[in-house]
Amino acid sequence: MFTLPDFPWDRLAPYKERALAHADGIVDLSVGTPVDPTPEPIRTALAAASDAPGYPQTYGTPELREAVAGWLRRRAGVTGADPDAVLPVIGTKELVAWLPTLLGAGPGDKVVFPALAYPTYDVGVRLAGADPVATDGTLTLGPVSPKIVWVNSPSNPTGKVLPAEHLRKVVAWARGRGAVVVSDECYLEFGWDGDNPPISILHPDVCEGSHEGLLALNSLSKRSNMAGYRAGFITGDLALVKRLLEVRKHAGMIVPAPVQAAMTVAYGDDAHVDEQRARYARRRAALREAFERHGFRIEHSEASLYLWATRDEPCWDTVAHLASLGILVGPGEFYGPGGARHVRIAFTATDARVAAAVARL
Repeated sequence: MFTLPDFPWDRLAPYKERALAHADGIVDLSVGTPVDPTPEPIRTALAAASDAPGYPQTYGTPELREAVAGWLRRRAGVTGADPDAVLPVIGTKELVAWLPTLLGAGPGDKVVFPALAYPTYDVGVRLAGADPVATDGTLTLGPVSPKIVWVNSPSNPTGKVLPAEHLRKVVAWARGRGAVVVSDECYLEFGWDGDNPPISILHPDVCEGSHEGLLALNSLSKRSNMAGYRAGFITGDLALVKRLLEVRKHAGMIVPAPVQAAMTVAYGDDAHVDEQRARYARRRAALREAFERHGFRIEHSEASLYLWATRDEPCWDTVAHLASLGILVGPGEFYGPGGARHVRIAFTATDARVAAAVARL
């Protein structure tokens, strides 16, 4: 029987209450929830497809899979993107949680994920009954041959970007041991450092033209303000995707037809993403300057929708201090022991709330 950790965000409740008591209300920078409107063409597509009396396709419509493949080629440089190897999913948190199980991991299998990581990687390993291994270096694993190796670039929570050379080494190491590499790339379009842009594990500079043993996942939650739609995809090794498809058919893991129609429009349009990037760039710059002026040190944070910040004190002391100003942030401890003296600051609040945070700081 698997055991799960307590849901970490419940521990933040008293600090949220303190922040809510601020005279000007709370500025919630704790969770990266989009707040800007879902673009109109996406909403129109959803509404137009709302008469959906029949069951949708688990595999996704051909139009959706081609739209995703086109986006991969156009925006991620994945020249070998194959629409047959695209599988829509019901939000990528669902996928992260169930992927070890869907790939056949179980008791005795090792699943590797970053030392500072989104907590659902660990949860997914526990659900499968496998052994979680949190590490940033394959050298620390010794002779172990894991079942799955997760990579996350840009990172949640740190915003760190893994360069192509590093990812190539991970791919080569895993292939030599028969492990599947799964790359969580949900923040791929939100790189802020032009000298080290995020790169997909399926890019030819990383995978050397072969997607064998590789899977990449992405989401519309952040790039298209569609968190409420629960819409994402997984792609890569065609044989692995077909295995996942068969299991998901049996399990009824199907993206609703209207959501598939909305996804098709979202992945076919880049203009709304560029507009959203510009909004986030402004918010990021304002918050970074304000927190640094307030005595914080910002580390990594070259991509994603977060600032990884520290005042060189226990993270809960930092959370309490900011809550007294009506600002709520995420304790770094939620992401692993290495985050015990950091906080994660999301810049997904509205312009007005960001301005309020800047004024208080």
